[in-house]
Amino acid sequence: MGSALEFTDSNFQSDVLESSVPVLVDFWAPWCGPCRMIGPTIEELAVENAGSFKVGKVNVDDNNRLAMNYNVASIPTIMIFSKGQLVQQFMGVQPKAKLQQALDEAKSA
Repeated sequence: MGSALEFTDSNFQSDVLESSVPVLVDFWAPWCGPCRMIGPTIEELAVENAGSFKVGKVNVDDNNRLAMNYNVASIPTIMIFSKGQLVQQFMGVQPKAKLQQALDEAKSA
């Protein structure tokens, strides 16, 4: 795994919901083509935003409780959390600039 964090059923509460900085969460699976397409973008965002935001992934195959809790119907689904709340959600492959803007908006909210 690269720079993106790995969020799981066991660490989601502490690493995402209780985070002091906004968090981008990519719900994905290894067999998902579009998920693999957006993977490098997620990694770039993780590197470029280190220290300002958390960027990580949830493997829906391994953490299906989280996927069910957040009604993830299709992947990739990307969610932005701020102060423990879901503030933005995107489905499918998104341009990097759009995701960066969402993180910046979460930071200023």
